[in-house]
Amino acid sequence: MNKQEILNAYNFRHACKEFDSTRKIPNEDFEFILETARLSPSSFGFEPWHFLIVQDPAVREKFLPMTWGAQRQFPTASHVIFTLVKKPFFMRYDSEYIQTFMRNIQELPEDIVELKGGFFKTFQESDFNLLESDRALTDWAAHQTYIPLANMMTAAAMIGIDSCPIEGLHRAQFDAMLASELDIDTDKYTIGYAVTFGYRKEDPRSKTRQDISKVTTWIGKE
Repeated sequence: MNKQEILNAYNFRHACKEFDSTRKIPNEDFEFILETARLSPSSFGFEPWHFLIVQDPAVREKFLPMTWGAQRQFPTASHVIFTLVKKPFFMRYDSEYIQTFMRNIQELPEDIVELKGGFFKTFQESDFNLLESDRALTDWAAHQTYIPLANMMTAAAMIGIDSCPIEGLHRAQFDAMLASELDIDTDKYTIGYAVTFGYRKEDPRSKTRQDISKVTTWIGKE
């Protein structure tokens, strides 16, 4: 794939407000999209996310009242993902999740676990002041979940699949529904966003963006 083909995918991608409900994404294509999420980077590599793939139409309908930004997307999308953010229960430097992750997932030797754990503690305590509140630490984790979001949407566009990221929701009500309908422990997780995938029903208007000169500043340039 050359650079122009990549840019073509970025121009193809748009926030699709309504999908062609008669078309479904092939399993191998959606698995490819999910793999780009799995391979996404995160701070310290600790993956503060979990992806719920919601294919039951009845479940999607139950979330519609508190998801005002998905009124046409949820009913028509081929696939819907609710991205959950891991809260301080997981993401504090001294949590069992972090310690186990370094040993079992990252397969670090004990001396590196201790070293990296010390860096992570300092990062949370003083570099970014993340321990001043649970909200601060949760927001830090939530910011990282947008990396797999971007990767999934771009990957989808590269193979001709449309998407729409959705923040138009009432978080407290959404979390309550996650707990009551899907048995999600909201002391441990909160909703980050939803994202829908499928095939456009209509072509979008032309993409509009500021000129590159308006959004960049060079500090020294050869």
